[in-house]
Amino acid sequence: QVPLEESGGGVVQAGGSLRLSCAAYTTIFSVFVGFDMAWYRRAPGKERELVALITSDGRTVVADSVKGRFTISRNNSRKRVFLQMNSLKAEDTGVYYCHEETRDSWGQGTQVTVSS
Repeated sequence: QVPLEESGGGVVQAGGSLRLSCAAYTTIFSVFVGFDMAWYRRAPGKERELVALITSDGRTVVADSVKGRFTISRNNSRKRVFLQMNSLKAEDTGVYYCHEETRDSWGQGTQVTVSS
């Protein structure tokens, strides 16, 4: 397991932006660079779904529902993954989780609430 901690959630009006950050508390930089990392979210009353993924070599996958609005990125030297969320909609409301794909490690989640 890899300890993960999300931050950056909050309440924002529709059309606004938030930037989520995920810190991987692994002590070895060379280990983190090999991780495929992802953001998932769970909306109220719905199943958890993949929002965006970034591989160890920087390739990205973004869900159709957020394409063109959300961007995933990583900073290996800081062992962090980011999710830039623009043009937020009410349906983006939910708990956002950071996930390390290989060892199936999850963070505690950070709440994002978009008011319409």
